[in-house]
Amino acid sequence: MSLFDMTGQVAVITGSSRGIGKAIAWEMAEQGAKVVISSRKLDVCQEVAADINGKYGEGTAIAIAANISSKESLQNLVDETRKSFGRITALVCNAASNPYYGPMADISDDAFHKILTNNIVANNWLISMVAPEMVERGEGSITIISSIGGLKGSSVIGAYCISKAADMQLARNLADEYGPKGVRVNCIAPGLIKTDFAKALWDDPATLKRSTATASLKRIGEPHEIAGAAVFLASPAGAFMTGQTMVIDGGVTSSGGGVG
Repeated sequence: MSLFDMTGQVAVITGSSRGIGKAIAWEMAEQGAKVVISSRKLDVCQEVAADINGKYGEGTAIAIAANISSKESLQNLVDETRKSFGRITALVCNAASNPYYGPMADISDDAFHKILTNNIVANNWLISMVAPEMVERGEGSITIISSIGGLKGSSVIGAYCISKAADMQLARNLADEYGPKGVRVNCIAPGLIKTDFAKALWDDPATLKRSTATASLKRIGEPHEIAGAAVFLASPAGAFMTGQTMVIDGGVTSSGGGVG
């Protein structure tokens, strides 16, 4: 068996109708996992699930809409997944929000609350819903998609960076809490990736040039270049890794680059 084989696993990936989450869902299905496609809009989730089922067989993927800002919606995501697949063995908290660009002094309370709720609190909600069954089985993997923004300061996306730094600490805390029960919790910290979510940071040629100038690879990343790390963390290959943050940024942080 390949170290990266996920046959028999059931993976829930939030924010998986596009971008990094979608790429992770596809790669996990490629490795044999059942996958749950989830975002706010059911129709786009159904399109992704249908495409995956078309390639890997009916029943490989299901679509369940969920709004990460609603605890009840997340509980429904968990409940419906268990009804369909019986269990959850891997969780990827990928969905996030960033409704504000600018200095911290000007951010509204509502925008700040939204970022903190959706990017930190919601992750803890969902993990708390899924972790007990993993603990009972004595195994499971939880991956939070953070950002290199959590490792650096920014005058443009400061609130987002705060939330992503908190995600790294959430992973460390939960890894310590759940580790004795065989459940692993890690983060992935991507650099600038070509997604709709990060479009404001790469769509303009001048902004893109500035964002990639200090990267060792001198280019923007692609969603599929994050997916392999998520498979590693959820598969036997990552069985001895927990409480860590994997930085995948084309060399931006190692060369002293910025994120905005």
